[in-house]
Amino acid sequence: MAMGPMLGGNRRGRRSPMAEINVTPMVDVMLVLLIIFMVTAPLLVAGVPVDLPDSKAGALDQEVKPIQISLDPSGAIFVDEDPVTEDALAGRLASIAASSKEEGGPRIFLRADKGLDYGRVMRVMGEINGAGLRKVALVSVQGDEG
Repeated sequence: MAMGPMLGGNRRGRRSPMAEINVTPMVDVMLVLLIIFMVTAPLLVAGVPVDLPDSKAGALDQEVKPIQISLDPSGAIFVDEDPVTEDALAGRLASIAASSKEEGGPRIFLRADKGLDYGRVMRVMGEINGAGLRKVALVSVQGDEG
């Protein structure tokens, strides 16, 4: 603890403790933590690496966490981060639709690699539609205007 000035000229060696707190180290630590969280937060959004196409559309509001269906560059299907075969996809989507209390099911974000065959993506969209899930959004990267 820091010591204040001397109490008097004739009292030798007696100092009063200072009642001030030095907040500079705490501010330094908080700024470092803020920077760490700002850098790592965008990396935690999706676990399946997909090269998304560009789009001029704006971002969607996200009140409730949506179900993410991803198709990676090899065409493998993932529901959230769990791999699912094409044969098991219909059953998994039916269970998602049955567990939802919303009309049209929960919001579905479909993320597909831009190098995939259009027919492959449409087969997955057909399975989503066949399960009764109606709130489907195609995810893209917001690109340049020109």
